[in-house]
Amino acid sequence: MALRALDNTMPAAVEERPKKVAKVAAPPVAAAAVKAASPGSGKKQKKKNDENSAPRATAAAGEQAVEYIPSEELEAAAHPKAKAAGLVAELDSKDWIRACEALNDARRLAIHHSALLNPILEKVMLAIVKTMKNPRSAVLKTSIMACTDIFNNFGNLLSSVSDDAFDKLLLQLLLKASQDKRFVCEEAEKAMRAMAASMPPLPLLKKLKAYVHHANLRVRAKAAVAISHCAARMNIEAMKEFGMSALLQVAAELLNDRLPEAREAARSVVASVHGAFAKEAAAKGKEEEDAPDVAASWESLCSLSLPPISAQAVAKIAASSQ
Repeated sequence: MALRALDNTMPAAVEERPKKVAKVAAPPVAAAAVKAASPGSGKKQKKKNDENSAPRATAAAGEQAVEYIPSEELEAAAHPKAKAAGLVAELDSKDWIRACEALNDARRLAIHHSALLNPILEKVMLAIVKTMKNPRSAVLKTSIMACTDIFNNFGNLLSSVSDDAFDKLLLQLLLKASQDKRFVCEEAEKAMRAMAASMPPLPLLKKLKAYVHHANLRVRAKAAVAISHCAARMNIEAMKEFGMSALLQVAAELLNDRLPEAREAARSVVASVHGAFAKEAAAKGKEEEDAPDVAASWESLCSLSLPPISAQAVAKIAASSQ
């Protein structure tokens, strides 16, 4: 404890510290004005919602504005030569609305001006393949619709484009037909039906055969359905050119697939092959009195082409389809 001085004098007064002055908060409006005017503030200001301001157009609203025009309602292009000249560049546009318009122009050219589209068909197809990878639903659906119109109006498509271009298009169609999005799946299935109905079945079947062993079971199933459509359109000569044994082997592999869709398509293939085989055997029977029995000849073909278990399964399907 400090001792007081002997002279009893009071200690010197300690200098007081200056008191802090309270800051006066600026009014909200003034503070906002100062903050907006300060050049050093690099932070973005949150925009105030104004109930009186018009709402901005969103991407979803833009997609809803895109009209999916049926093929029969597409009119001829006003200036077809100019549309054909700039079509590839327009299809490659980063503006998805312009890309959709270009896809519809491609559909118009395919339906009404196929002679103008034919010289640039391969470039257009490769551009369409690129648009089929677009994440926007409007672009994706319109691109698949363009495929349908091209198939319907260019029957022998493989004679107009390279194998590489068609292979890329076929893969994208199979992938899109295998998607979970229903509207995409249905549109792709429609395009594949148009492909199987318009193109020569033999070259298309050769392309589809590679997808029987695809890792994606849904892709296998969609390929199996397309194969069944091809087989239904083939005569015995086309089947023999492809190989009767090879066609039965494809069907036998699909009979053991995990998806019912693939198995049903395989049964349809067996029925088509057996029908063509029986028709030819019946024609031979009329010409030759000692022609072998149809059933025996069929069983012989199955046993020579397939393992015993698969041969029995194929023979049973053929017997039930009679």
